[in-house]
Amino acid sequence: MDLTYEKGQTIKDFLVQNREAFEQQLLREAVNVREKIKEIQAIGNIDLIQNAHKLVMHVIEQQEEELIQFSRQEGEIWAKFKLTLTFKLEWVQAIRRTIWNFLYDYNEKTENKQTSQDFFELEKNINDYIDKFLNSFFLSYSTYKDELIESQNRLVENLSVPIIPVTSEVYVLPLIGTVDQARMSTIEEKVLMEIGEKRIRTLVLDLSGIAEMEEVVVNHLMKLIDGVSIMGSKPIITGVRPDVVRKMIALGVYFEKKAETKGSLQQALADFFTTANNES
Repeated sequence: MDLTYEKGQTIKDFLVQNREAFEQQLLREAVNVREKIKEIQAIGNIDLIQNAHKLVMHVIEQQEEELIQFSRQEGEIWAKFKLTLTFKLEWVQAIRRTIWNFLYDYNEKTENKQTSQDFFELEKNINDYIDKFLNSFFLSYSTYKDELIESQNRLVENLSVPIIPVTSEVYVLPLIGTVDQARMSTIEEKVLMEIGEKRIRTLVLDLSGIAEMEEVVVNHLMKLIDGVSIMGSKPIITGVRPDVVRKMIALGVYFEKKAETKGSLQQALADFFTTANNES
């Protein structure tokens, strides 16, 4: 490789002057990534070549703070756009090899050749900085992914506990599908929190959409009704399916002792508005 060297040049200046040759060597090293460069840029607006030069400068100048900040940004972007980690690892390792090829050429051309010990120390420092970049990158990538998963889980939980306002004081909680113990715990937590925050005076729990309810869930539901009452809200149960009623009878559990019951949600709302109109 025909590289340009000027007397007294620093390593940084040598790399800047031979920037184009560096890019060519890097692309030869990164066999799999070079075919994906345009695709990656289209997906996440990531300029791999430009970012490679930025990484090299941070490493050569030992700018640890800037290196870590850059790695965190990169980790978030790769996680956000779901880019393949193997491409990133191959790309950084190709940068590492290319740096060493150029440092070898630099040492051959410079008039102040480094000793074996100096060269070993330089190698160690550069490898340490590249490893710091990778470690921080993967940590940032993982953290972003975990936060994204947590955010999605919270969204799913909110969608699974849809507390719908009818008026400023009356809300409906339609329960749909299978309610297991884990979901019941989520329902209990959100319901009690919403009652406190929204000052819900009446909460209608509509069970018409429940496909199946285990014994332990029935017990949790009874505790939830107790909690609703303790929070100062009136619980109304609607739409209890016959198979659920049979299970509750077998368990010796009756809603009537703890909550008002209605045959359907429509009946509960009709009764509520009739009472409200009569009072007004």
